[in-house]
Amino acid sequence: MPGLVTGLFRYPVKGLSAEPLSRVALRAGETFPFDRVWAIENGPSRFDPADPKPVPDISFLILMRDERLAAIEARFEEETQRLTLLRGGRQVASGILSSQSGRQIIEQFFAAFMAESLRGRPKIVSAPGHTFIETGDKVAHIVNLATVRELERVAERPIDPMRFRPNIIVDGIEPWAEFDWIGKEISIGPISFHVLEKAARCAATNVDPKTGARDMDIPATLRRKWGHIDFGVYVKIASDGELSLGDALTPP
Repeated sequence: MPGLVTGLFRYPVKGLSAEPLSRVALRAGETFPFDRVWAIENGPSRFDPADPKPVPDISFLILMRDERLAAIEARFEEETQRLTLLRGGRQVASGILSSQSGRQIIEQFFAAFMAESLRGRPKIVSAPGHTFIETGDKVAHIVNLATVRELERVAERPIDPMRFRPNIIVDGIEPWAEFDWIGKEISIGPISFHVLEKAARCAATNVDPKTGARDMDIPATLRRKWGHIDFGVYVKIASDGELSLGDALTPP
């Protein structure tokens, strides 16, 4: 039985909340459009917009270290590239990320909101064609809900799949089946994906993405029960097309 897509997400600003999507147009060799296009430097980093290369995640504000970010809901308008930040449902800042003045508004908010954990002035950075993805590659990330439920069984508590910051959530397949796809092609709706590797998990998954509470040790649970710290898979988009909620997943 094929799986089904039950969630589609992108993260326009690295470290901030996900933007849910009902459909998304994908291009071969690219990421989800506007996925991790911007990041917020935590003081000066080695990132050079004129020569963009991956730098350590700790150069930026990220949930792994800055769980206070979970208190902020980020909303992104693709047409205007406006980022609106809300706290407790109330707007606290809004600015157009493609403009210097808009970025400054967002930077000023985080300078105050994250003051206790900043190493220097926060700065929103980007570079044409660059994405701030941990692997340094243009990939998407798939999480299997059946595997989440298996982890819930072992942990004896509910686990929000958004802890793993997926681009695509699928359901209807066996737990851990996604690990059997490594090096193979899968189809989701009209699109082909090449499955590259397992996603090694870090301390970011220990933070509840809704409350900001550091209330679990997921890597330790994975290692204790299954002997590894992997959860989800990275895939390369191998063909153009539109992906939608409800699309069928055909395994290798």
